[in-house]
Amino acid sequence: MEVAQEEKKKKMKILCLHGFRTSGSFLKKQISKWDPSIFAHFDMDFPDGLFPAGGKSDIEGIFPPPYFEWFQFEKDFTEYTNLEECVKYLCEYIMSKGPFDGLLGFSQGATLSALLLGYQAQASRIASFIFIVLLCNIFSREVMVDMADIYFWKQGKVLKDHPPLKFFISISGSKFRTPDICDVAYKDPIKAKSVHFIGDKDWLKLPSQDLATAFDNPLIIRHPQGHTVPRLDARLDC
Repeated sequence: MEVAQEEKKKKMKILCLHGFRTSGSFLKKQISKWDPSIFAHFDMDFPDGLFPAGGKSDIEGIFPPPYFEWFQFEKDFTEYTNLEECVKYLCEYIMSKGPFDGLLGFSQGATLSALLLGYQAQASRIASFIFIVLLCNIFSREVMVDMADIYFWKQGKVLKDHPPLKFFISISGSKFRTPDICDVAYKDPIKAKSVHFIGDKDWLKLPSQDLATAFDNPLIIRHPQGHTVPRLDARLDC
């Protein structure tokens, strides 16, 4: 028993976020098409979205319910509902179940994962800035603590007390489009190592390519399929 626990501790822990109106179980099935030897190196967590699906799921008749969604959005992807609640929930989940080494996401889950990485990176920079300001006595400690609390509260505490997430695997991900999010999450290149699976026939092909530009030196893997998790033995181009 102790040996098993030690082996589990040595594995890198990944939080895996599913797509819109699916489930953690479905994402687990989606990536099960990959070589099983890959998963021997990781401890993978597949939570369900915060909200029950608010409409028809594309996997009805393919995979059993229940289905979930992380947040809701308008058709042009510029207005979001329950996003702050979702970010707060995931930050609390990561802090209580972690620490995690990296994130994996499909579609909505990938978009959300990239947001968390961007927020955490900015939180680290803000914290460093506040420390320097306090050190130089530019503002009082009370004023700077108030400023920090406002910033961190707005971004759902942005994992400022969690070790930096090291890597990200994106499958059919995209950026959020509203300026108040973009100006924070994608302000600077995200340093976490990232792999981006982009399908030639995916309706999110261009947004997925745009998401990759938010990362420092991303590895882009192209496949000939659509909005799906590709088989790793398929024709892939880097």
